[in-house]
Amino acid sequence: MRSVRFQACGGVTLAASVGGEESAPPVILMHGGGQTRHSWGTAACELVEAGFRVISLDLRGHGESDWSPSGDYSMEGYANDLRAVAATLDKPPALVGASLGGMTSLMAVGEMKMPARALVLVDVVPKMEREGAERIGEFMRANPHGFANLEEVADAVSRYISHRPRPSNIEGLRKNVRMKDDGRLYWHWDPKIAEKMGRSVPEREGFLERMARAARGVQVPTLLVRGKLSEVVSEEGVADLRRLIPHVEFIDVAGAGHMVAGDDNDAFNSAVESFLARFH
Repeated sequence: MRSVRFQACGGVTLAASVGGEESAPPVILMHGGGQTRHSWGTAACELVEAGFRVISLDLRGHGESDWSPSGDYSMEGYANDLRAVAATLDKPPALVGASLGGMTSLMAVGEMKMPARALVLVDVVPKMEREGAERIGEFMRANPHGFANLEEVADAVSRYISHRPRPSNIEGLRKNVRMKDDGRLYWHWDPKIAEKMGRSVPEREGFLERMARAARGVQVPTLLVRGKLSEVVSEEGVADLRRLIPHVEFIDVAGAGHMVAGDDNDAFNSAVESFLARFH
């Protein structure tokens, strides 16, 4: 995998890790809110080994991608970034999106009619559980004054992902924070993203209705991968997506929560590779 930057929309450039032959079927990976392209674990490399050309993006305002100068973190902003990256490819990509990345993919394919070969939604559906979604926003808005050291960062992550053992080596968390001039560590994302996650009830309901309309417009092969312990996607949410996208396939990953790839990378990789292999 090599580091590349893509010109997106509104003067934003996106950081990405890219690998695989240029002639291979393209796959675009998009992480969830508050994550980075490194959250996929070994998924990107294994997809390259399986014969795909992989583009793993840092979404705008995340990781090493630019923060939006105008604070545009709308679904249109994310989806138009995705369309700009896809436009650089010779053939329609398969899209794999977790949470925010999944909503972006759903919007691009179902509402904007962006050509895609297949769609993988990772623990995201239009009918999300409110408490689980709100917990993500609360985590992203917490610790506005940063952390004194990496141990404090690890403690915050462990409290949020309580079902996952605290890693013995926490150096990997450095990819998720930035040190500012005051010597403290701050999350890598633009704080304006978390501010926008605190929607009012009417805004939230309107957004979910829009996601449902987008889902109805999805015609490409689609797979939903859910973490069985997810606080965001319930059995009811799965049933609702099956109503909206009758041809959707579904896999439940036992022992995994909302961050499915991080909780059980092997099971996640196997499910996604098997699905995408049918749509070369």
